[in-house]
Amino acid sequence: RSNPYQANLLRDGVRRYLQLPADQTVLILHAKVAQKSYGNEKRFFCPPPCVYLSGPGWKLKQEQLTARDLGEAGFRVWGYMGLDSMGSSLMETQKLSFEEQPDSKGFGCAKALYISDADKRKHFRLVLKLFFSNGQEIGTFHSKLIKVISKPSQKKQSLKNTDLCISSGSKVSLFNRLRSQTVSTRYLSVEGGAFIASARQWAAFTLHLADERYTRSEFPLQEGYIRYGSVVQLICTATGVTLPPLIIRKVSKQYAMLDVDEPISQLHKCAFQFQGSDRMYLCLSTEKVIQFQASPCPKEANRELLNDGSCWTIIGTEMVEYTFSESLACAREPVSPVPLIAALQLTGGGDVAMLEVQGEHFHAHLKVWFGDVEAETMSPKSLVCVVPDVSAFGSDWRWLRYPITVPLLLIRDDGLIYSSSFTFTYTPEQSLLPGQQVPSDVPQDSDKLLDSIHQEFTRTNFHLFMQS
Repeated sequence: RSNPYQANLLRDGVRRYLQLPADQTVLILHAKVAQKSYGNEKRFFCPPPCVYLSGPGWKLKQEQLTARDLGEAGFRVWGYMGLDSMGSSLMETQKLSFEEQPDSKGFGCAKALYISDADKRKHFRLVLKLFFSNGQEIGTFHSKLIKVISKPSQKKQSLKNTDLCISSGSKVSLFNRLRSQTVSTRYLSVEGGAFIASARQWAAFTLHLADERYTRSEFPLQEGYIRYGSVVQLICTATGVTLPPLIIRKVSKQYAMLDVDEPISQLHKCAFQFQGSDRMYLCLSTEKVIQFQASPCPKEANRELLNDGSCWTIIGTEMVEYTFSESLACAREPVSPVPLIAALQLTGGGDVAMLEVQGEHFHAHLKVWFGDVEAETMSPKSLVCVVPDVSAFGSDWRWLRYPITVPLLLIRDDGLIYSSSFTFTYTPEQSLLPGQQVPSDVPQDSDKLLDSIHQEFTRTNFHLFMQS
């Protein structure tokens, strides 16, 4: 544990952080697969990897740098992105400059990355290095694993080999390339609550498989792999904006194939027909997204003729998010490796309750905090810690009859905070001390809530559970 003086200073800082979190978030968006380049041809990754910088902590860092007489230029962030096999030389990577968007997020895009045929790997990761323009290193951040393919699969996909299939609930990107020209590429995106076709930015959409027997208002979601002819729904992961139910169709030579039900594969050409409509399809017109009515084929009833703007290419996408706060940190060390929490495992109970934090990029300089209370942390590889007694949050908490939930933080020994989406909930016993009064602000239905929790947790004098 930290010494008492440092612990009190740090606890006061953590309390200020919890009241007004000054987080800095780095979000990397990229495709699940990448087409290999052959010879002198460069097949740039499509959609291009994107980086978003968000959170009030970036502005706070700007003020700190300005206070050190570094001026406004000291805050500007530069990035370098490349493949993980590349050396440390920044000449082998693409430089990213970040432009501020209307929502105050910084946006950068690596449009010229590719993998050559000299690289024999089947998988790789992207590496992003961030710096302030005064030369101070922020950290190194990795993408998720990307699969290398030679070209889109032309044969019918089998569910025995699902490596390239697209499953319900996964994230996808859609782009349109008129007359196969790279410069004409448009990505389905969302701006101002409306769907647009953007030449600059792309959105990730959650693709859900639905039961076509139900109406749009009910629209229950299903599991499984997406097949042509299925009713699906596209939901923007960033804004939640949703398109109406669509029937996904296979495209062959600008025809929508109405009788194909095979699984959909990465980088396939497809079209989206509005369910219940008269041959109306999702279509782009310059930067607008419109509806296009396909023409029936007199000789082949199982085909409908589309225009260029109605033919989309579908590809799976991945997203990885790193969040940290330098508001309390004094060190100049990079923030990486940023720990990522995957799960929590509770063992024991009462005074010997232990929590194992499972995830990646843990090290010996991390401590687990329950809100503003530092836990006794051991085993840096998996971050096993002793659960603090609920009285550590104040003597009144021990006798309250409703649960208390605290955020779970990881804090580096120099004060760098790594927040998480996980929380920890203490559930006190129903019994009170003799003469103890129920606080007047306890909700009337608190007993129902407490009873429902007690049905599941009945081991100790206070009960614990986690949620994300």
